[in-house]
Amino acid sequence: MITSQQMRAARALLGLDQRQLAELAGLSLPTIQRMESSDGQVRGVVDTLVKVITALEGAGVELLGENAPSTGSGRGVRLRETTAGKAKTRGQSILYDKAAAEDARP
Repeated sequence: MITSQQMRAARALLGLDQRQLAELAGLSLPTIQRMESSDGQVRGVVDTLVKVITALEGAGVELLGENAPSTGSGRGVRLRETTAGKAKTRGQSILYDKAAAEDARP
């Protein structure tokens, strides 16, 4: 899932404050504040987490999970770019542990 650090970093990359993210995700400001104040992985109602992730990804942020393809290691965020230099409007999330996903295949 997403960590509180990723949420704050994604907001910073997009230049959003907590109120703007709440509006973008269709959630209340106190919900965003609670999520960002948690330590480590954000816990909460799955629907709420999905709304935040969808809003961030729709705004052009790519959320990187553990073992996701990257030159570094660990979790992170980055702006999604195209060859034209503009952020994509929609992409597939890689918020999962790639190794665990491969182990789960039949």
